Amino acid sequence: MDVMIPIQLETTDQGFLLNAGDWSEAVAKSLAELNNIKLTDKHWEIIWFIRGYYKQFKHLPNARVFTKAIAKTLGEDKGNSRYLHQLFPDGPLKYACKLAGLPKPPTCL
Repeated sequence: MDVMIPIQLETTDQGFLLNAGDWSEAVAKSLAELNNIKLTDKHWEIIWFIRGYYKQFKHLPNARVFTKAIAKTLGEDKGNSRYLHQLFPDGPLKYACKLAGLPKPPTCL
């Protein structure tokens, strides 16, 4: 039987992980719950996308570049503001990064 043991992770005052090495899928699920987001496969696709983008380019895009990169990689139906706001209503780039264990994008308030 698996037993969940709560752990405390250090975050910024806005809930971004201070140590990216602390990230795991379980941490993403906890962060999503704290932010009232019920993760689906569509959310995970964007989370894995932004993690891959950050690993490849070593920086985070602005919102426009984020949307265009998704369109190029995952298709126009996913790389548009309407779709992304359905998944992350309070800010697609900000919340995708937060749940992916990445730093807060410099262009987000």
